[in-house]
Amino acid sequence: MNIIRTKVVELSIIPAVAYRLKLRTGGSGIKLHFTDQDATAFAEVDKRTGEVVLDPLSEAAPLLREGFEEAQELLAGLPYSARGKVKITVSNECDAEEITEEEAQKVTAACMVASDEFGAIIDRFSDESGKINYALMNKQFIQFASSSSVVRDMCAKKAKSNEILLFVLKNRAAFLANKREHLPDEEATALLEALNEMNPRSAFKELSLHLRKMLSR
Repeated sequence: MNIIRTKVVELSIIPAVAYRLKLRTGGSGIKLHFTDQDATAFAEVDKRTGEVVLDPLSEAAPLLREGFEEAQELLAGLPYSARGKVKITVSNECDAEEITEEEAQKVTAACMVASDEFGAIIDRFSDESGKINYALMNKQFIQFASSSSVVRDMCAKKAKSNEILLFVLKNRAAFLANKREHLPDEEATALLEALNEMNPRSAFKELSLHLRKMLSR
C-alpha cells in the first residue's frame, strides 16, 4: 500500500531529510531520515496546536527538536501525495537503502488523498512553490456559499455550520473534479480532514466564519 505523505525536504540544521505522513489514528507526523547514518526519528504533530510532540529521549537532544521545527516549517502547506518508497543514500558511501514506511492510514482518509477531488483542489489552489493558497480557496468557496440557494435554505433552517461547510466542500470538490455526483458524507469528512491536516489553523477558517455570519442573520 502506498504511503500518503508530502514531498521530501532537506534540512539545514541537521543532516537529514524529512516528510510528513498520515497516522492510523487520523493525525499526522513528521519522519526524519538521517543522511550521515542509518537512523530515523519521528514526531507526532498535535492536531489541536499544530506543534511537534517529541518523546522524552528526543527532547533531550536540542538539535533534534530544532530539526523537527525546521521540517515542520518547510512542510507547512504542502499537500500529501501517494508514494511508495523513499531511497536514502547515506553519506558514508554505503549502499543505497530502500526504506518503506509501514504506518497504516485510516482507509477512507488514505483513499481521499489519492482521490480525483483532492487532486483537483490541490491543482486549482497550489501556488508555484506547491503550497496551497488558502486565502484564494476560501474566497472562492465563500463566493459559492453566498450565491447558493441551497446554502441559503440550510441557513434559514438553522442547519449546523459544519453541515453547511461539508455541503460547500462536496459541491466545489465535484465541480473542480468535473464530476456530476457529490461525495458521500464520510468521504467528504475525510477530505476535509486531509485538507485541515496541512494547515493547523484550519483550511476553511474564513469560510467557517462566513457561514456562522450567514446563520446569525
